[in-house]
Amino acid sequence: MFTRIGEVMLYVNDQEATRNFWREKLGFIVASESEEGADMKWIELKPTREAETSIILHDRKLIEKLSPELNFGTPSLMFFTDDLDRLHEELSEKGVKVGEIETFSSERTFNFADNEENYFAVMENNE
Repeated sequence: MFTRIGEVMLYVNDQEATRNFWREKLGFIVASESEEGADMKWIELKPTREAETSIILHDRKLIEKLSPELNFGTPSLMFFTDDLDRLHEELSEKGVKVGEIETFSSERTFNFADNEENYFAVMENNE
C-alpha cells in the first residue's frame, strides 16, 4: 500500500534558474543536489527541512532523451498555507506572477507561475 507522496518530479529547461526561483521567490530550501556522470543532475527542494514531500528538478531535455515515453506536462501541484493573504502579498512583492484570490466551496485559493510559466495552486489550510 502507498503511505505518502515522497517526491514530485518537475521537468524543467533550466535547473539553475528554476532552483533560484523556488529558493529566492518562494523560500524553499535546497535539501540536496546530486550528479551522476557528466549529464545527469537533480535538485531536491522542500518548503522546510522537516517536510515529507519534496520537488525534484530534472533536466527536461535529458529525461526526454532517456525516457521518451514519459508525459512531460507540468504536474498539478497544490500547496497549503496557513496565511493565504500574506503569502499572496509576499509573492506579489517579489515579482512572482500570481492570480487573484478566489473562493470555491468555501476554500480560498490562488495560483502562481514559476520562471518557466508553469502554474501551481495554493490553498488556505483550514485544519
